[in-house]
Amino acid sequence: MSSVGRMSREIAVLGAGMHPWGKWGRNFVEYGLAAARAALADAGLAWTDVQYVAGADTIRNGYPGFIAGATFAQALGWSGARVSSSYAACASGAQAIDNARARILAGLCDVALVVGADAAPKGFFKPVGGDRPDDPDWLRFRLLGATNPIYFALYARRRMAVHGATLDDFAAVKVKNARHGLANPNARYRKEVTLEDVRESAVVADPLRLLDICATSDGGAALVLTSMDFARRHGIADPVRIPGLSTVTPTFPKTVLDLPDFATDSAMTADEPERPFRSAIAHAAYEEAGIGPEDLSLAEVYDLSTALELDWYEDIGLCEPGGAEELLRSGATALGGRVPVNPSGGLASFGEAIPAQAIAQVCELTWQLRGQAEGRQVEDARAGIAVNQGLFGHGSAVIAVR
Repeated sequence: MSSVGRMSREIAVLGAGMHPWGKWGRNFVEYGLAAARAALADAGLAWTDVQYVAGADTIRNGYPGFIAGATFAQALGWSGARVSSSYAACASGAQAIDNARARILAGLCDVALVVGADAAPKGFFKPVGGDRPDDPDWLRFRLLGATNPIYFALYARRRMAVHGATLDDFAAVKVKNARHGLANPNARYRKEVTLEDVRESAVVADPLRLLDICATSDGGAALVLTSMDFARRHGIADPVRIPGLSTVTPTFPKTVLDLPDFATDSAMTADEPERPFRSAIAHAAYEEAGIGPEDLSLAEVYDLSTALELDWYEDIGLCEPGGAEELLRSGATALGGRVPVNPSGGLASFGEAIPAQAIAQVCELTWQLRGQAEGRQVEDARAGIAVNQGLFGHGSAVIAVR
């Protein structure tokens, strides 16, 4: 794509805001409202300047969660703004960003607010109530008793078998991310962790220990997105920009197991795709942005478990398959290294607040690219990628540059 074509598809990030992650015991709307107000203040705009609200849905909070766009618009005060609501599990926030981006690029609005928030249950996520024998998410709980950490453990076992990863490699990811999260005021866990701490924590799903697996959390995140023209008219000549965003689905045949499936496609009669699903998510974003992994200053990846972070190193092109352990050991993915991964502290420090998470990742990219990530700043950050994967084949990758 030409540089002119890329420029015409960029949008500006004028505001980023979050409600700290934790277990606060309040309605999720409060978290989204706080994040939205923080993002608006950061952008120097009023709620009445917003023409479009893109909400990321949560399904655990009843009717208001299913209509997140209107829920947050009502909480801010009915203003006539147009709304949308997106549900794509962990990719919900990226879909909401994509909806806002599409509307801005279509010339249908100049200013959009993207909001996601959650009040997560204690412990493991469980299926929504009722009997739904045609729902694969319900089936994997009821037929297999397979909680999310069981899938994380399967991925970890695969990594050990295929690439020779060790328990200490997994633990080293937690140690790194916990250190990164120390300086993040929005993180839930702000405490140093040692390899011994991880080794001695309880086994949840072998080989993963408690400290290898992310928690479930409450939290909220929001972004104010605008057209480039709007940003420049308001005196912001060099804003953080989003030049690429991917929400791709898998390509058949899908031969690696993913939540909530408990079988893979057969490759007997069709060749496997050029790229596995997670790799394809990042590749599509790179292609749209006109950059590659070699251009990254940092990455925010969805470390549901420590082992999954290692998979993401390869999926986003930081190294070849099988090279993640050596990359980690070299210090390249720690602050001060070649391409810090999860300088925010990642899910290891935050836990999951599902609809907010992809938005929170872009908040971190924004602060890093502005040089505002005090205590965890990546030096001379110019480009970053945020990636995660939602249930049922939802891809999520956002590239931000400055």
